[in-house]
Amino acid sequence: MLDKALRVGLALAVMLPCQLRAAPRVGDSAPKVTAVTLDGAAFDLSRLRGHVVVVNLWATWCGPCRAEMPALDAVYRRLHGQGLEMIGLSEDRPRDVAKVRAVMAAFGYPAATADKTRADQLADPPSLPMTYLIDRAGKVRAVLSGNPPLTEASLRGALAGPLAETPPR
Repeated sequence: MLDKALRVGLALAVMLPCQLRAAPRVGDSAPKVTAVTLDGAAFDLSRLRGHVVVVNLWATWCGPCRAEMPALDAVYRRLHGQGLEMIGLSEDRPRDVAKVRAVMAAFGYPAATADKTRADQLADPPSLPMTYLIDRAGKVRAVLSGNPPLTEASLRGALAGPLAETPPR
């Protein structure tokens, strides 16, 4: 009996951290995300309550990720003044930071590399690109997996409701 209890306890101990790190789903509270951007600025998702935030996970070697980036940038440039914030979190290895910087040089939204980011619930995404839309109240409003590919129109459509909402007090 003790042997069985020990096995169950060990199984739970192994499974629990995996459950705690499960990717956020629509309706969940926004995950904790802090980062140091490529330009050295601090990013803390929890401090952006009242804003709508797009968190995009991508990599330089990911073709679909790179294809979405112009749409992300266009939406950021158009809606940033209306309460939209955005960050691109690169899944590239630390040694590839020069590649990340080269790609991001063409875009206006901030980005950070995985080694400069603390985002446990977003670690090891099931696929790339992966985009999370966080509403003004700090809730996940949409999870966009890149299938179908994100377009400027689809992203603006997904953001229309959250941007129209009154910021919480």
